[in-house]
Amino acid sequence: MEKPVGSLISFMANKVKSNGGINLAQGIPAFDPPQELLEILQQHTNDNIHQYAPGKGNHQLLELLEKYYNIPQKNFLIVNGATEAMSLLVTYILSIEKTDFSFLAFDPVYESYKHLPRIFNKKFVPFSFDDNATINFSVLEKVIVKDKVKVIFISSPGNPFGKVWTEQEMRQLVDICNKHKVYVIFDSVYSELYYNEVPFSPAKLVSEYVFYVNSFSKKFSITGWRIGYIVAHNSHMSSIMDVHDYVGLCAPSLLQQAIATYLHKYDFGKEYVKKLRIMLKENYSHLSQALEKLGFTNSATQGGYFVWAQLPSRYNDGLEFALKLYEQKKVATVPGIHFSEKGKRYIRFNIARYPEEINMAVKGIEEFLETKS
Repeated sequence: MEKPVGSLISFMANKVKSNGGINLAQGIPAFDPPQELLEILQQHTNDNIHQYAPGKGNHQLLELLEKYYNIPQKNFLIVNGATEAMSLLVTYILSIEKTDFSFLAFDPVYESYKHLPRIFNKKFVPFSFDDNATINFSVLEKVIVKDKVKVIFISSPGNPFGKVWTEQEMRQLVDICNKHKVYVIFDSVYSELYYNEVPFSPAKLVSEYVFYVNSFSKKFSITGWRIGYIVAHNSHMSSIMDVHDYVGLCAPSLLQQAIATYLHKYDFGKEYVKKLRIMLKENYSHLSQALEKLGFTNSATQGGYFVWAQLPSRYNDGLEFALKLYEQKKVATVPGIHFSEKGKRYIRFNIARYPEEINMAVKGIEEFLETKS
């Protein structure tokens, strides 16, 4: 079956937006943002904060982030979501590294990690986990040298595969990157949406070769607000801000202020995030168990928004499966081939939906499989 042009995430999600159905494709939460945050936003609409924000970010928001991470305020930059943060960092690194080099991320790969290099005509190298979701660092180091890798993307929990990296793994990766002068971009947008143990925060590892990226989009269910931030070493920040002035300028002033007020008044939103974490864990357990009963094989996930599952043995084409599933049952998913050349028999399911929607999706998948048996 011919693969559609462009992002398969957008392609499948747009089907739901145009024709209805259940959106287990795009990483959009069904959940409402914190009610207190919405009320604060409404209150601030009458304040005089509708013009450009300071390029570095809202002063109160920066102070709160400094307190939350115990990292100096000068190391933060507020940007237009984590996606702009990563593209900004890539643009900056390309401006200072003049030799030819490649990018690397861990397979299966989130779309931005491999398409940002493509946009800039750079080689992308996918690196596979071992069967038990560990990393062969000896092999990784050889690949870094052989393929002239200069930038590595890493997410924890991951997308589409929700691996949570251990502190030891992160430190081992950073040691290799320091040795070979390779930049690491830690994408931590799902960092507080873990299922069991609290993950180690790579913000503590920020150095000359380590950048940290995060946003409020997922943890507060405000993906449309596009408020994210970068933590960078002193040696880079002024030059990154210079690029930001001409690429992003500033993040929305009103939305930054609303988030700052909410974080200050409601203990950084900890109660909301706790409830969200519980719901995601329950949804993951429910959907993964239901899929296994239907013949899917799930990859063990430790956090995030997604189930990464291999199709039942009688199916060998995830793209065909996803298209026909939506056509017949209006359940939208993303074919695994979008994230990995090895992902032809895989599907990514978004679990950031209400339980009743997950139940409807399971029923649709079950009925679809029955018609094909």
